[in-house]
Amino acid sequence: MTRSRTVEWHDVREKHPVDEAAVSRHLARMEAEERAYRLREIREEQGVTQKQLAERMHLTQPTISALESGDLDRTGLVTLKSYVEALGGTIEVVATFGDRKLVVSSD
Repeated sequence: MTRSRTVEWHDVREKHPVDEAAVSRHLARMEAEERAYRLREIREEQGVTQKQLAERMHLTQPTISALESGDLDRTGLVTLKSYVEALGGTIEVVATFGDRKLVVSSD
């Protein structure tokens, strides 16, 4: 009869180190998707469809869909500003330097 060997967690971690860069990429993607989801929530609360918003912004509905799917990193600031303003909001751009924050632009 063979005895099963107990494997310690630190042994597993040693053999399979965490790819910190991959974790950072996944975390950034999740955060982008969350921000996009929040924008979609605001649009839906106002009873505005993607098509209506696209018309207000002079864009296509697939562009709005991509933006709301978390494609914010590839979305230009002008497009984000237009999106927010089309829903009656304003944009504030903040530059962060360590502990210091500087409002670069606001409406």
